[in-house]
Amino acid sequence: MGSIANAFSSSIGKKLIMGLTGLFLISFLLVHCFLNAFVFFDNTGVLFNEGAHFMATNWIIRAMEVVLMAGLLLHIVQGARLTFQNQAARPVKYAYTNGNANSKWYSRSMGLLGTLLLIFLIVHLSQFWVVSRFTGIPTVDANGHEDLYAVMKVTFKDLYMVILYVLAMVSLAYHLLHGFASAFQTMGWNHKKYTPIIKAIGVGFSIIIPLLFAAMPVWIYLGL
Repeated sequence: MGSIANAFSSSIGKKLIMGLTGLFLISFLLVHCFLNAFVFFDNTGVLFNEGAHFMATNWIIRAMEVVLMAGLLLHIVQGARLTFQNQAARPVKYAYTNGNANSKWYSRSMGLLGTLLLIFLIVHLSQFWVVSRFTGIPTVDANGHEDLYAVMKVTFKDLYMVILYVLAMVSLAYHLLHGFASAFQTMGWNHKKYTPIIKAIGVGFSIIIPLLFAAMPVWIYLGL
């Protein structure tokens, strides 16, 4: 057991955990975005509430929420440890470095981007997940389901909240631009033929998914 613990506490072990949890969170983003995109197809909110009701009542989904929360916390903790570890390894910064010669700025700013996303996540969970799971939503829709769509409409009447969500999705896009391909590389899934394809998919995912998430509050704010 000691050798296993030491393996996961090593630099490689930390990166491995980051890769595994990152891939899991990427899969969650895909499902979450698909369900949230219902707002584009039904301005009554019934379709969106149907998806939210399924997520809230399906026991498999509820069980996965626990796994998701554990994975998210582990991803945050390991990300913070890696950031501090990298900073400690270079206590004295060079007088001048051309960082872009070796990596993109967002690759070197994963700690900052992650911190911004964490702040957004706390706000987002308090506005929707906590309300839906613990306090209960007082209104229901035409099908008798909790009207989470009504909560979205109230939340995104506030322009500042819409701006916060859009900026958070910009941070998510840059976070994914590095994290998507990096997760596969960390797992050792490199191949001369398939790695360029994975990188291309990663770029597409990093643009499309955050763009859809950012479009949702704008869509509701504009009454579309």
